[in-house]
Amino acid sequence: MIYTGYELLCLFFIYSFLGWCLEVVYAAVGRKEFVNRGFLNGMLCPVYGIAMVFMLIFMESLRKEWLYLFLGCMIVGTVTELLTGLLLEKVFHLKLWDYSKRRFQAGGYICVETAFVWGTLGILVIKLINPFLMRVIWMLPYVPGLILLILLCLILAVDVFMTVSVLLKMKHQNQTMSEIAEGLHQVSRSLQAVIVHLVNKRMKRAFPNLEKKEEETEEERQELLQKQTVFAYGCSFDKIVWIFFWGAFLGDLVETIFCRIVLGEWMSRSSVVYGSFSLVWGIGIAGATIVLYRYRNREDRYLFLAGTFLGGAYEYICSVFTELAFGTVFWDYSEIPFNLGGRINLLYCFFWGIAAWVWMKRLYPFLSKWIEKVPKKTGKVLTLMILLFMIGNVSISAAALGRYGERAQGIAPEGKLEIWIDQEFSDERMEQIYPNAKMTDEILERSD
Repeated sequence: MIYTGYELLCLFFIYSFLGWCLEVVYAAVGRKEFVNRGFLNGMLCPVYGIAMVFMLIFMESLRKEWLYLFLGCMIVGTVTELLTGLLLEKVFHLKLWDYSKRRFQAGGYICVETAFVWGTLGILVIKLINPFLMRVIWMLPYVPGLILLILLCLILAVDVFMTVSVLLKMKHQNQTMSEIAEGLHQVSRSLQAVIVHLVNKRMKRAFPNLEKKEEETEEERQELLQKQTVFAYGCSFDKIVWIFFWGAFLGDLVETIFCRIVLGEWMSRSSVVYGSFSLVWGIGIAGATIVLYRYRNREDRYLFLAGTFLGGAYEYICSVFTELAFGTVFWDYSEIPFNLGGRINLLYCFFWGIAAWVWMKRLYPFLSKWIEKVPKKTGKVLTLMILLFMIGNVSISAAALGRYGERAQGIAPEGKLEIWIDQEFSDERMEQIYPNAKMTDEILERSD
């Protein structure tokens, strides 16, 4: 099922509210009192809304495969929870939940018990709850529904603004954050003082472990000094951009050599029309670095298992996304044993696990040191150039793929840009760049 933006936004708010209700009930049972367990002040838990929307988009094709649907929803929900926890700690130095005392946990952000809860919730939503909610949404008049969504978005934006500003003031992470918080608090001193007090009180009541950051240690001061003097120190934005670039290039190179050895022929494995870059590998390696950076010194089996599950889920989501966005299937593993809908297979999932270990234990340390040797000013300029090149490359590639699909349906070009795309990226050239790309049945039916 393909959802419209209006439907997805409705579902986001509904599941955010239902998730908030679930958190309130859980806290009431455990603490015998009503506590607003949401990160925000309103009756919303956006992590539930985001996770459920992702499940509906990417797991819908598995609705008839109960086991795979459960595993897929479990992975999507767990990854969403992990990324949310990492983001909160990275930005606010806060840890709003902690599973570190439970068995089979990772950094206190996720654990097996909650993973099973995500899988169960996903099945309930996709099999039972969502069909009912979709009928309700379709029954509602569109214009009043749209107005209500706009109001909810405005309320959510205000809530986020207030919560973030209070947290910045509470934590005083560094001088920059303090200045941002101070700027936010210039809006209305008298009213803001009341809001800060109420939000502060609510946050401490909902999350008792929310404490003010202690004085910086000598190690933290040294790390801060290195961040200021060394280019792309640690897991910074600049380093992630460089890792994405080199990961996309090396990933394309590995796949090309692999196809030559296994299939006996050279073929393009690039995701873009200019250069040899695999976006799937680039985004995957950059994402793995962000998620696994703090665990890079853990045991080999930990990195292998994490890479196997996360890589498999990531490849599956990429397959669904490209099919929905471009109407094209870029790879098909239907003929390989132990595959899931032709999107992923067990062997390649193991490859992701091996790649995660090789990357974090062998390649990343070497590449990280090499990147940090670049002069800071030069590195900043090169980062900007990489970003501009890749953004332009991806944009042109998306436009070329769009016209490739439209030409298959017999749609004539409109405007000079589409005429130029047809001339520059003919069907023959597109088939050379994307030799494994196949039009979906829906596109082929339209062309007939």
